Amino acid sequence: MRMRAGCWRAGLLLLMLLLLGFDRSGKCDYTRLEQMGLETRLSDPEIGPLPKHHKKATNAIGPKDGWQVYSSAQDPDGRCICTVVAPGQNLCSRDARSRQLRQLLEKVQNMSQSIEVLNLRTQRDFQYVLKMETQMKGLKGKFRQIEDDRKTLLTKHFQELKEKMEELLPLIPVLEQYKMDSKLINQFKDEVRNLSIVLTAIQQDIGAYDYEELQHRVLNLESRLHDCMKKLSCGKLMKISLPMTIKTSGTRFGAWMMDPLAAEKENKVWYMDGYTSSKVVREYKSMTAFVSGEDYRLYRLPYPWAGTNHLVYNGSLYFNKYQSNTLIKYNFETGSVLAQRSLEYAGFNNIYPYTWGGFSDIDLMADEGGIWAVYATNQNAGNIVISQLDEQTLEVQKSWDTVYPKRSAGEAFMICGTLYVTNSHLTGAKVYFAYSTKTSSYEYTDIPFHNQYFHISMLDYNARDRMLYAWNNGHQVLFNVTLFHVIQTQEDSKSPGQQ
Repeated sequence: MRMRAGCWRAGLLLLMLLLLGFDRSGKCDYTRLEQMGLETRLSDPEIGPLPKHHKKATNAIGPKDGWQVYSSAQDPDGRCICTVVAPGQNLCSRDARSRQLRQLLEKVQNMSQSIEVLNLRTQRDFQYVLKMETQMKGLKGKFRQIEDDRKTLLTKHFQELKEKMEELLPLIPVLEQYKMDSKLINQFKDEVRNLSIVLTAIQQDIGAYDYEELQHRVLNLESRLHDCMKKLSCGKLMKISLPMTIKTSGTRFGAWMMDPLAAEKENKVWYMDGYTSSKVVREYKSMTAFVSGEDYRLYRLPYPWAGTNHLVYNGSLYFNKYQSNTLIKYNFETGSVLAQRSLEYAGFNNIYPYTWGGFSDIDLMADEGGIWAVYATNQNAGNIVISQLDEQTLEVQKSWDTVYPKRSAGEAFMICGTLYVTNSHLTGAKVYFAYSTKTSSYEYTDIPFHNQYFHISMLDYNARDRMLYAWNNGHQVLFNVTLFHVIQTQEDSKSPGQQ
């Protein structure tokens, strides 16, 4: 009897676990349901068929949903990679979950049938115990009578009655337990009935979204993301890949780059060996020509350059004139200087270089927002100053003073208006500091950076490729970057306070 009572408790516990996903009103408790992920690989320029992933898309696209996107610039095959983490929805997960819900509903229905069988058996036993209770009450009265006058009866009869009474006494607590279990079974029946109604409603709701429709939604999302990534490349740096060595050439110090604003089919590479006194620039027609060392054109600049932090942007070369804080804009097509301007208060001649020296006082760079100069001044106590420059005139449009010492920085690069600084140019370096010009705030980071050839003398981001170009101890290498994006829907962008 005690074992049977324990079964009721176990059954109750099982049903309580089944009901954890639902609140008292029978509605789905979304905080207890796992949000699923959607990972998509976008090929350029066309969207391929629905990729096979370890997780299926389970969330519908809502008008107010913000999609979080992790995107890596390129894979080894040159395809754009985009990873989407869908936000929480107002409905329970669909598609793959529908089969689980159907199975759950079948289990509940089976349990309901089992409880009915158990209820019939319990009611039968209950009737039997009620009869025993009546007999016990009668025997108890007789036993009292015998106790009052037991001397008049034979000892044998008295002993038989006493033994019978002792056998019946344990049935009293069992009877009480049966009364409680009978009520519990009725509660089970009500709860199972409510659960079945809720699951059936959810199943009907899910049935409206079959796999074909979800597949269509995924393909539609892929197309939207592909269009979006053409326009949107800004995000927060999350990871830097291992380096890809393109070529080994030149001295220990130098610079190489591509134009982020070049036409889609144009892939010229510019190569500037050394960090001082040189005037010769090599222009290769393509990356293939650069790797082979053939098919190039030589340009002789009117002034020697200082450092290795040059920039090719929209067909022109921007560089720091040797032994000065003067910036030069040289156009390759016309072979002439289009603009030059002194960068006020900027240190030069190894006053505020990066940790490796090399006259790297002034670093010219570009990102999605335009061109920048990174340097240090006495007025900012030798800490890094970030200035956004006018592309045509080289005039400073706006400046930000940071708290990071320029001479303690290994290298730096801009992505989406944020300056990322490494803490060394040697092995063991990492991206240690980030300053956002959008919020005028900084944070300390810990992003690993693999310095394969032990000495970095140039590191710049190219917004077109979304890759880092580096000169690593006479090796020209590339680093892929992973950025974190938050893509807002049109309705989000119209909301007050939203950007």
